Amino acid sequence: MTSSRVNRHQSKELAIQLLREGIVESTHIAHVVVCDHRGRNLSVAGNAELASFVRSALKPFQALAVANSGALERYGLSDRALAIMCGSHQGELGQVRQVFEILWRCELDAGDLRCPVPLGRKSPLEHNCSGKHAGMLALCQQQSWPLDSYLDRNHPVQKLVLSRLADLLGMPADEFIVAHDDCGVPTYFMQIRQMATLFAMLASGNNLDMERIIRAMVHYPEMVGGDHSFDTQLMQLTRGALVSKAGAEGIQCIGRVGESLGLAIKVLDGSRRAKYATAIFTLKQLGWIGPAEADVLAETYLHIGRFSRLDVVGELPLMY
Repeated sequence: MTSSRVNRHQSKELAIQLLREGIVESTHIAHVVVCDHRGRNLSVAGNAELASFVRSALKPFQALAVANSGALERYGLSDRALAIMCGSHQGELGQVRQVFEILWRCELDAGDLRCPVPLGRKSPLEHNCSGKHAGMLALCQQQSWPLDSYLDRNHPVQKLVLSRLADLLGMPADEFIVAHDDCGVPTYFMQIRQMATLFAMLASGNNLDMERIIRAMVHYPEMVGGDHSFDTQLMQLTRGALVSKAGAEGIQCIGRVGESLGLAIKVLDGSRRAKYATAIFTLKQLGWIGPAEADVLAETYLHIGRFSRLDVVGELPLMY
């Protein structure tokens, strides 16, 4: 991947303030970068080379290994199934049924899942990563790989995911720093500019498998998140113009479909509320959403109480 070390446009990091009746009560700090599919930094607030674990924002690229393997066609898996492989769902009935259908079509069952049973729930099917796990199991079944060890970073399915990721970012696979996510699947430590580049590639339309992933996510956004999910709501409001995937600990990634642009956000203290406030502010500044969409999102994500709201201080320089 070609990387630009000199940013065309750069400013200080953004500050997200919680205002209680207009008085600052607390502050979060966010770093933001916009890249194109070649890895060039186009707009930066803060440090584009700040590194963090990508967490669940990686799911579309983990699903890419399934999409280009032929497993979807072999087992008759739909775009709806592909969408939940990319998603962090909420354990809603329709979502759980979709994960079950993936396993059923592959002649597997819930007992093959190695994600935890969520607190207060009865089945690993209800875990928010069960779609990703089901996709990996589908690939294992197709390739006759071991099912019980698919979480191991040296398992063929994880090596394939890493190989695809390394190819996209143009770096050797053995240079990635890896750790296990909370669901047990390996996740990777990378710069936020690399995350933005991945989503620019995803949104570019230059690859048929990634284009299918985009189509699945924007056509079935309820599988990617669910009710009260930022990702779902943003994709519904923008009607396919943006693809969105959150990650834990303050990670948010968004691609502008068909324009080869990707946005990545990292909130230093991991705050979920701050990353959504940052996303709304940034998307509006970039012109990726209009005032009407921003107002709808603000009702849920900025006005957080009767007497309190979130406000973003700073600027993401415009690309053009």
